Amino acid sequence: MKTNSQRPADLSAQIAQAIRDAIVSGKLIVDERLPSEAELSEQFQVSRPTVREALKRLAAQSLIRTQRGASGGAFVNRLSFEGAYSQQITTSTLLLSMNAVSFDTACEARFALERACAPLSAQRRSAGHLATMREEIHRQSQPDLTDEAFCASDVAFHRALVDGAGNPVLSYQLAGAVEAMQPLMNMITFSARSREAIIALHDQIADALEDGDAQNVDAALVALENYTRQLAQDVAKQRRKP
Repeated sequence: MKTNSQRPADLSAQIAQAIRDAIVSGKLIVDERLPSEAELSEQFQVSRPTVREALKRLAAQSLIRTQRGASGGAFVNRLSFEGAYSQQITTSTLLLSMNAVSFDTACEARFALERACAPLSAQRRSAGHLATMREEIHRQSQPDLTDEAFCASDVAFHRALVDGAGNPVLSYQLAGAVEAMQPLMNMITFSARSREAIIALHDQIADALEDGDAQNVDAALVALENYTRQLAQDVAKQRRKP
């Protein structure tokens, strides 16, 4: 393969992309050993430090792992949805912070995704998921709980609802919605919201999930979305006051 740029950073990015494409297409399979740095250097007609930088990029994305020793080298990694959660959350957080995404847009996306997940959770949630939600509701009711801890508990509650669907693909996709978008919404509305109102809605959601009542789960999520949107409007009005 010939590269298009003479800048090492650009070259390493091109090499990383070529190897990534080979992994995604199945040309390189899980646990397969990649060619050595010397072999890759010759294949791509670049220096070994440039190849090394490309491998670092792939390792940072968890696409490969490296092993030392006589049987060592770089190997195609076995990805899991759980292992990729943090990358999904980081990417979603960056997109929200670096782009002009309105509160309403983030709110709409976050609740639309969670409502799509709710019917499955009503059918499949385990006793453990319900226990987690009840524990978070109890934690949220503690009078000395800080705003930061309340927000973290809020995220954990909704994470349990999502994971209750028993679908790792949905859990992965919703990781960004719940753990990136929701903290953003909490940050904007925490000063105006009523903890009692949120806890009451959380109780409704947990009760409906325990009963396997998807319709009431959806209704409670709609009420929570409407309440969240109203809070944001109230905060915006307050900030506009002279």
